[in-house]
Amino acid sequence: MSNTAIEVSAKVIPSLLNNIIYSNQIGLKVSEIEGDAVLFYKVGPLPPFEDLIDQCRYFFTEFYAQLKAVMEKYNDHKEVPAIDEVLGLKIIVHFGEDVVAQPIGKNIKLMGEDVILAHRLLKNKIEIKEYLLLSAQLLDQYPTEEINANFTWSQVHEKDTTYKHLGAVNYSYINLKPLLDH
Repeated sequence: MSNTAIEVSAKVIPSLLNNIIYSNQIGLKVSEIEGDAVLFYKVGPLPPFEDLIDQCRYFFTEFYAQLKAVMEKYNDHKEVPAIDEVLGLKIIVHFGEDVVAQPIGKNIKLMGEDVILAHRLLKNKIEIKEYLLLSAQLLDQYPTEEINANFTWSQVHEKDTTYKHLGAVNYSYINLKPLLDH
């Protein structure tokens, strides 16, 4: 939101981040909030794939419900109409075992190769504004039939990106925009 007034940004971004954090229904923990991003994590067994995808869908729909409420609340600011043009939600879901949860003060800092990979996945070659990206490592944890059954609302695309020091990383992604039409 660099082109939008800082006064409006300072109200909108925290509101949206809080909404995302409180929309968590599957017991994810917050590791860090960095700028306009939230890093969640979960230890222990993975949730059923349907629950994981339902959570991502819920994050997205709640994000847009909150965005609409914020835009109505601040509609007297001339920058508000541009907010939904510059803001969007990207969800990255990754599974990894090379992670250490290190307490630092009252916070938990995640460290390790899989944390680095999750951050790098934000810098990908996906050409749409809003999507759900699922790493190949995550998808490998679930049966193909279960994965396919949960994406009847949009098409799954496969892609890879090459990262320095990591090499080629495979992932799948799905456009989240069709959720706004339901």
